[in-house]
Amino acid sequence: MTADQPLVLGIETSCDETGVGIVRGTELLADAVASSVEQHARFGGVVPEVASRAHLQAMVPTVHRACAEAGVALTDIDAIAVTAGPGLAGALLVGVAAAKAYALALDKPLYAVNHLSAHVSVDLLDNGPLDQACIALLVSGGHSSILRVPRVGGLELTELGATLDDAAGEAFDKVARLLGLGFPGGPLIDRAARDGDRDAIAFPRGLTGAHDDPLAFSFSGLKTAVARWVEARQRAGEPVPVADVAASFQEAVVDVLSAKAVRAASEAGIEYLLLGGGVAANSRLRELTAQRCERAGLRLRVPRPKLCTDNGAMVAALGAQLIAHGATPSALDIPADSSMPITEVLS
Repeated sequence: MTADQPLVLGIETSCDETGVGIVRGTELLADAVASSVEQHARFGGVVPEVASRAHLQAMVPTVHRACAEAGVALTDIDAIAVTAGPGLAGALLVGVAAAKAYALALDKPLYAVNHLSAHVSVDLLDNGPLDQACIALLVSGGHSSILRVPRVGGLELTELGATLDDAAGEAFDKVARLLGLGFPGGPLIDRAARDGDRDAIAFPRGLTGAHDDPLAFSFSGLKTAVARWVEARQRAGEPVPVADVAASFQEAVVDVLSAKAVRAASEAGIEYLLLGGGVAANSRLRELTAQRCERAGLRLRVPRPKLCTDNGAMVAALGAQLIAHGATPSALDIPADSSMPITEVLS
């Protein structure tokens, strides 16, 4: 890693994590995160107003913590990258406003980037540059998509398949609430499933019929099937085997996700499959996808679990790639866009 590469500060506030990362090229120097998840847990989900207030309180201390971790001063920063969307409107606004202020005060260029594209680009920090196309399986609380990515960190993405209803992460949250496990549901389901039998209950695999869209996802029916199964046990006065339900539900989700992603890569003749997004931290998804990639002759790239969840490092990583390839900086009047399309990498 050479010192002449730009030092990029990334800010992420799309949901309930205030993330600030500092990256030089593909070298991660700092990854500071302040989470407000405990403030939302008692409501069973993220409360937008609470998240926005938490970002306001955490922003400056988290920036200072990231600089201290990286051993740099704010005046050393060469560019600012920030998540402009998609996400919660108020939460995004806090991050975008902070990034504009830092860019203006430091007289540095601003790059307003897509949160979902950043989840793909963070792979570079763990696995290094990739100079050929890949298929990305992006799975988070609000999105489940299969993307064709000509170059990680580039401006071009093509969505090959997406969820038609609930995203995988949303389904995890709802089933965890149903089972009384708490919030956020992803890690709690993953933990409970370790003591369960993934073959105990034959939950449905959505959109896997011969006439269904081969790369589309649907988890609403699965969520309903779990709820009906649990309710039937409760009406009969029988105990609900939480670990078995969690394991069987999780298997139904990751089975479909991994199978469709591997199919997309194989049919496209693309060697690399990349996992990204918060659900990519799920241990069973990582395990099953690795097994299927090995059988299909594909090479799997997946960042460490900590970099899968929302963080500023992924935003900085995408910003660094855009700078390296000559992308035009964003204007200082750029708005936050809560519905920013997945194919729009830079605003």
